[in-house]
Amino acid sequence: MHLSRAIGKQWPMTERVLVTGSTDGIGLETALIIARRGHEVILHGRNAEKLKAAVAQVKAVSKHVPEPVLGDLSSLADVRRMAKDLIARKEQPTVLLNNAGTFQTEKKLSVDGFELTMAINHLGPALLTLLLLEGKVPLTRIVNVSSMAHARGRVDVEDVALTKRPFDGNSAYSTSKLANVMFTVALAPRVKGRGITVNALHPGVVTTKLLKTGFNMNGPESLAEGSATSVMLALDDAGATQTGEYFSHEKLAPYNSQAKNHDLVEGYYAATLKLIGLQDSL
Repeated sequence: MHLSRAIGKQWPMTERVLVTGSTDGIGLETALIIARRGHEVILHGRNAEKLKAAVAQVKAVSKHVPEPVLGDLSSLADVRRMAKDLIARKEQPTVLLNNAGTFQTEKKLSVDGFELTMAINHLGPALLTLLLLEGKVPLTRIVNVSSMAHARGRVDVEDVALTKRPFDGNSAYSTSKLANVMFTVALAPRVKGRGITVNALHPGVVTTKLLKTGFNMNGPESLAEGSATSVMLALDDAGATQTGEYFSHEKLAPYNSQAKNHDLVEGYYAATLKLIGLQDSL
């Protein structure tokens, strides 16, 4: 469904969508579109002032904005704190949209000793997702924002944290985005029996801080166009009927063959769990 038609359609059920990294760029635009469609948005960011400003923007178009989430996805301890807070809330998310992402141009390690790109783009979101599932939060959809750059990624079960290979910003980013697709493929069958769908997507080439930092370019697509596939998978029929898939420009799209290798997907999922301190309990 095209975005223009989606915005104008009335939907019978109100979703409560947690959008990570929603203080600017595609994340904030996605939150605003979801709010304009009459759904509730739980905003997330790591900067308190930017989060406050984003909440004010969403409140201007929404009848009700639940309490936002302040936290740093690069820290496993902070992710655990965020998850604990969300599990304890009365207003829990029904849709999780893992949108937050980074592109690092030089090697930095997270507080847990992981390469920072991988910590923010894969390990933190994976931990948040799994903790919410373990906490029985009533999720019906999980949406992971990947990138077409995942096609150039190369995963290694022995180096999920990307601390062993020589650092290269493009390689780290591409591999983290492939990790999003691998996680999607591994998680989908584990939660299907609970009525939860899991899908990944390429948002488009949009002028954002990440695109300028990582690729030194502007994108031809607008923020609204970059948000369209996320909104579709979070709210529309495709996101309820498809699972374990990868989308681009609101359509099913092919994805890296590494994510079609069952043994590699399962091995990578197990290695991810080990790094973030969880067992395969789903």
